Formats: sequence, structure tokens, C-alpha cells
Amino acid sequence: MPRILKTLPLATAAVVTATLPALADGVVNLYSARHYDTDERLYSDFEDATGIIINRIEGKADELIARMQAEGTNSPADVLLTVDTSRLERAKDAGVLQSIDSAVLEARIPSYIQDSDNQWFGFSQRARVIFYDKNDVANPPLTYSDLAKPEYEGMICIRSSTNVYMQTMLASIITHEGEEAAKAWAAAVSSNFARDPQGGDTDQLRGIVSGECEIALSNTYYFSRAIRRDVKGLSDDLDMIGWVFPDQDGRGAHMNLSGGGVAVNAPNRDNAILFLEYLASEQAQKYFSAGNDEYPAVPGVGLSPSVAALGFFKPDDVDLSAVAKQIPAAQKIYNEVGWE
Repeated sequence: MPRILKTLPLATAAVVTATLPALADGVVNLYSARHYDTDERLYSDFEDATGIIINRIEGKADELIARMQAEGTNSPADVLLTVDTSRLERAKDAGVLQSIDSAVLEARIPSYIQDSDNQWFGFSQRARVIFYDKNDVANPPLTYSDLAKPEYEGMICIRSSTNVYMQTMLASIITHEGEEAAKAWAAAVSSNFARDPQGGDTDQLRGIVSGECEIALSNTYYFSRAIRRDVKGLSDDLDMIGWVFPDQDGRGAHMNLSGGGVAVNAPNRDNAILFLEYLASEQAQKYFSAGNDEYPAVPGVGLSPSVAALGFFKPDDVDLSAVAKQIPAAQKIYNEVGWE
């Protein structure tokens, strides 16, 4: 069972933003499905800047959502943080989030990465990028559609259809092109697998290094992490891997996000909103990039060297709230084409 933890101060924080009070009373109870040690700095900086203590329960997203449902009006949860649009929309559909009004969030978070009813907001982003073996692939795919071409038969390492990143990506294809085109794409790509879908994003990149495949799909932060620090089976061979931000002449690279919202029965609602506003602050946004190799959600915030090393690109600015509504259709298509 996850347990409530008070975050430990790691360093003396600078001023977060002028909107945060020097000292505030009370606590904020955080249910978090983000399992990154570097997030400790985010929490301690908020505590130091506001005087609000963070009590944290960690667990898998679905477990936390189910827990909030079971707790009902007695739930101590103030904020839910999780990864990927599909899980944020799942929380909304489960009725465990509430709409909020925040001029800070409306001003700083782009509309296409927040819920249309203001129940969740994105705070960091990852691009889903095509990686390839520079030694063996002279003409890498330049678009997601290209992954379906017969010339890449037996070359692609990719994740299972049950993975939320893959669900959201196919949901975005449905949003842009419709279900029929999405089904044709999924069927063709599944014919190009180098191996059965397996493992996480880092495992897809390791598949290029090991020679199991020549092309892989992965979120950017897994690769950037291997630039910043040693990742076994990957960092020593990064020079052999090239990358393509897909669809740069079209809609742009698919993005998914990490985000959160205020719990429907939040006992400390004001502090919960203040915490979300802090996550949109310049300081916190820079740390999402520096601490976990992600792209900030707020435009204009500087990137860490490991993220900037991948270069500039055009992101897909489709409304992720609309994309999330296509998740059930995406999973149905995967099942129909036999994508495990």
C-alpha cells in the first residue's frame, strides 16, 4: 500500500512567483502517479516558498483514481497528478476531479493542453519521436504514416497496445484522420514489427543498440535522460541513434503530457489551486525540464541541455481533451488488428 509521506526539503528555494504568499497555513494532500525522484525538489521548493506542507500518497494512476472513488466525500485528496492525457481524462470521467477558475493557469497553460472544463491541466510535455539506427537506415520514416510503409517490414520495435502512450497516439490519429485511416495505419505498422511489442520506451531504444530492430518509437525524455546520465545498455551507444520529429511539414510531432487537477472533494481547495499554479510557475517549469528531461508546458521557458540537444521542432497542437475522448476507439482498433 502507498503511504503518506511528507516531502523532505532538499535545498533553500528561491522565490517561486509573486502570486504565492510568503507563508500560508495548512497542508495540501497530493495523490501522485509520477514516480520520479527528481520531483522531490518540486515539492520541497513549494513548501519552502509557501509554508504549506505536502502530504503525499504515491501509486499507479488507476489505483489512485479507484481509491478516490472509494473514499468518496471522505477523501483527503486535494490534488491528483498523473502521466498521459488518457489517465487525466479517466479521472475526469470517474468524477474525482472538479472544475476550477484560475487566472494564473488560464494565462500560462495553453488551451490545447488543458481540459475544456478546467478539470485538469498539463504541466510538462513529451514528444513521441521516431528513432533509428544511423548505420542501417539511410531513409528513415519522416512521418507517423511512413511507419506503415512496406519498406520497413521487420524493422520496428514498439510498445504494447495497452500502453497509454500508444493509446493516446492512435487516438490522435483518429482525431486527425478518422477511425478508418487509423485502423489501416495500425494494421500496416503491426506488419512491420521486428518483434512482438514488449517493454518500455527505453527497451525500444535498447532494441536499436542490440540490433533487434532498426527503428523505434519512444518519448523524447527517455533518450534525453540517457544524454544527461548513464542509462545501462543505451548511453554508451547514443552516437549510433538518429531521430526524426515526425510530420514537420504537416501537423507536427505528437505530444503527450503529465498533468493534474483538483480533487472533487478537496478539503484544502485553495491550497490545491495554489499548488497547481506553482507547477505553472517559471521555477517549476524549468525544473520539469532540468529534473526529468521533459518539455515545459508554458511557452518560452528555457530547456535543459539534455532536452535542447534534440533540437527545435513543430509540435502537434491538437486539443488533447478531444484526443482523450478517442481512447476507447483506439483500443478497439488495436484489438481488431491484433496489435498485442
